[in-house]
Amino acid sequence: MAHQSMPELRPPAVAGQFYSADAGELKRTVAGLIGAGRGQKALGAMVPHAGYIYSGSVAGEVYGRLELPETFVIVGPNHTGLGAPAAIMTSGIWKMPAGNVDVDTDLASAITVSGSVLQENGAAHAYEHSIEVQLPFLQYLVKKPLIVPVCLMPLAYPQCREIGHAIAAAVRSSGKQVLIIASSDMSHYENQEDAKARDKLALAEIMRLDGEGLLQTVQANHITMCGAAPVAAMLSACVELGATGARLVRYATSGDVTGDFSRVVGYAGVVII
Repeated sequence: MAHQSMPELRPPAVAGQFYSADAGELKRTVAGLIGAGRGQKALGAMVPHAGYIYSGSVAGEVYGRLELPETFVIVGPNHTGLGAPAAIMTSGIWKMPAGNVDVDTDLASAITVSGSVLQENGAAHAYEHSIEVQLPFLQYLVKKPLIVPVCLMPLAYPQCREIGHAIAAAVRSSGKQVLIIASSDMSHYENQEDAKARDKLALAEIMRLDGEGLLQTVQANHITMCGAAPVAAMLSACVELGATGARLVRYATSGDVTGDFSRVVGYAGVVII
């Protein structure tokens, strides 16, 4: 009998830190964060990825209003500096407190074949939190979600555009309903007034579905938005799939929770339709 290798198992990196490691407590937390008004169809979304105490209500409001499919391409920034600059996992299982989440191997493989920028690489994903923190929301709302994890270091727009094209081509040929999620926080450790002013500039480009404009604006205005490249790739994919507009669901900062407005992190939830 042929020996079959076990799928790669990716253990949680930030359970017990960014969110509860206890399945029951985590479920109760997520239930309290989910907003009302489900049913809106969307091609993509931008969702923050800080600890749930800080940005969970913004993320929950986004997920709560959407009609969610079973399959999600989640593009997040690489905070660790490990692995390939543009890393995809085409197989494997993400172990989470509420159960395992499988990688959609067919879709992930098709995305990899459709472009040349993404590399199969597990190291970039091993300790990265930006994709992981989205999963408890998806597990709460979808019976058995499938994911395609994509982790990006800062990239130039042509690379983001090619990644977006590869995602769009694979999604279109799959015939599946897929939500493309870009995981990103906004300005980091600015005072509230400066953070809001800079984030408003970045959000204006996102509202225009302009990934190239976003990267230019982030660079020109020194905006410390960690997921600019993931958002640019997501926007590029959504535009190719026929996106016509964007809606800002909510903007908040860590200061709204801590009361310290001298050094805040900004969080925005955006839906691409």
